[in-house]
Amino acid sequence: MIIQTGMRTDIPAFYSEWFINRIKEGFVLVRNPYHPIQVTRYSLSPDVVDLLVFCTKNPAPMLPRMDALKPYGQYWFMTITPYGREIEPNVPDKRKVMEAFRRLSDIVGVDSIGWRYDPIFVDEAHPAEWHIAEFEKMAEMLSGFTKSCVISFIDIYKKVERNFPQAREVSKADRLAVGKKMIEIAGRYGMTVRPCAEGEELAPYGADCSGCMTVATFETALHVRLNIPKRRTNQRNGACACVLGADIGAYDTCGHLCRYCYANANPALVRENMRKHDPSSPFLIGNSGPDDIVHEARQKSWLNGQMSFF
Repeated sequence: MIIQTGMRTDIPAFYSEWFINRIKEGFVLVRNPYHPIQVTRYSLSPDVVDLLVFCTKNPAPMLPRMDALKPYGQYWFMTITPYGREIEPNVPDKRKVMEAFRRLSDIVGVDSIGWRYDPIFVDEAHPAEWHIAEFEKMAEMLSGFTKSCVISFIDIYKKVERNFPQAREVSKADRLAVGKKMIEIAGRYGMTVRPCAEGEELAPYGADCSGCMTVATFETALHVRLNIPKRRTNQRNGACACVLGADIGAYDTCGHLCRYCYANANPALVRENMRKHDPSSPFLIGNSGPDDIVHEARQKSWLNGQMSFF
C-alpha cells in the first residue's frame, strides 16, 4: 500500500522529527478530519507499506534523516514556484530549495522525484510572460535531477477565496499561452509536463495529461508493478487519476501559510495547532482523547513482483 504524507500538510518541512519517530515505532494514528474521535491506526512496517509519498516545499529538515527511509520505496513531489513572501510567507529562499531538490534527487534517484510548479495564477504582478521566464530559469537549474514537471492553474476553493480574495481563475487564453511555452521549455531540459486535473487541453502541445500521482508514476519509482485496488484511484469526474494513498497528515497545520493553500483555514488556527504538536505523540497534532475510537486499517502490500519497464 501507499502512505501519503502531503495532501493536508508539509511533514518534511515542519514535522520531520515526528515522522522519523513514527517510523521507528512502526505505526501512526490519524484522526478523521470530519469526525475527529474516529481514529485510524496505520502500520508503517515495510512489509505492508510499499511506498511513502511526500509533498513538500522544503525537504531540508528531512535530509539528515533519510537513512531511516531506506527500507521504503519513495516518491517526492516538490513544489517550487517563483512567488515572493507576499504569496508564500514562510517558504525558504527558492535557490536554497532548488539546491535541496538536487541533493534529494541524488539520494532517492531521478525516477523518485518530481517538480511541481503550481498553482499558476495570473495577475498584474505575475503576468503570463513572467511565469514563462521564471519557469525557464528554474527548469535550467533542475535539469537532470527530475524527468517530470507537474503544473496546474489555481482553483478558487472556499479557503482560497477567504485567504486570497484577489485570486482569479486563469483564462483559457493564458492557460494555453503559459502551458504551451512550459511544455516547450521543459522538453529542452529533459522533462515532461504533466497537468494536474486540467483535462486534455494541453495534450495537443505535448503534455502528458494522464495525471501526476498515477499508478505509472509510482511503478516507475519502484521499478515493479503494483496491484492497486480500483477504489484507491480518484476519478473526480474524470479530471484526476491520482492514486489515493492513506494520508497521515492533518489540515490546518502547514506553517508555510501560502495564500493560495486549500488545506489551511486561517493562520491563527495553524499556529494554534502547531503549538499542540508533540514529536513523541502517535498523532501529528495533540494526543489521545478519552472518547477516541481507534480501528486498525486493513493493509497489505500492493507489489505483484513483476518488474516495471516504464
